[in-house]
Amino acid sequence: MTFKAALLHFAVMLSATLVGATASLAEPLKLVGFGDSLMAGYQLPQEDALPAQLQRNLVAKGHDVVITNAGVSGDTTAGGLSRVDWSVPDGTDGVILELGANDALRGIPPEQTARNLDQIIARLKARNIPVLLVGMLTPPNMGGDYGKRFNAIYPDLAKKYDLPLYPFVLDGVITDRSLLLEDGMHPNTKGLAVMAERMLPLAQSWVSSIEGKRN
Repeated sequence: MTFKAALLHFAVMLSATLVGATASLAEPLKLVGFGDSLMAGYQLPQEDALPAQLQRNLVAKGHDVVITNAGVSGDTTAGGLSRVDWSVPDGTDGVILELGANDALRGIPPEQTARNLDQIIARLKARNIPVLLVGMLTPPNMGGDYGKRFNAIYPDLAKKYDLPLYPFVLDGVITDRSLLLEDGMHPNTKGLAVMAERMLPLAQSWVSSIEGKRN
């Protein structure tokens, strides 16, 4: 091979490498919304579910993201732990973790819920997947002692793992009947829009931190 031909070959290879690197950087962030019915969009079309609404809000703010809906209605933290490894595929850039509501409704010991969430987070951390933790508060009828123990789970885990925490997934929604389905527990499309809007500032900060590490 002549020097000129070798130089041309090198230029072609370098160009292909640069194109590949640019294409990689141009890929959207792949996020997963991992949770229960509040994430899944209970009785609603997928385009109205929280992941889809939050994705649209983030894109409107200039973030190139795709949020896959890995919510399962009725899921507990134990159920989430059993499926986290296959529900969050390789190549995921971040997980929005929202679980615990069904644990509280079933009166599952808060210590068990905390252990399950701890293990879910630890597994994701071991895979170098950033987590945005979304908290839950217990209904008043669960009693003061149960509520105190349960409600401490999310801030404690956020502190332990240095995670961004959105304290209460139903903030601004659960007390407004117009934002709920007939069951009085699950948000309707408008309710999910409120949730996505209220979660947006923290989600945007979290996504920006992932983007910064990626670049």
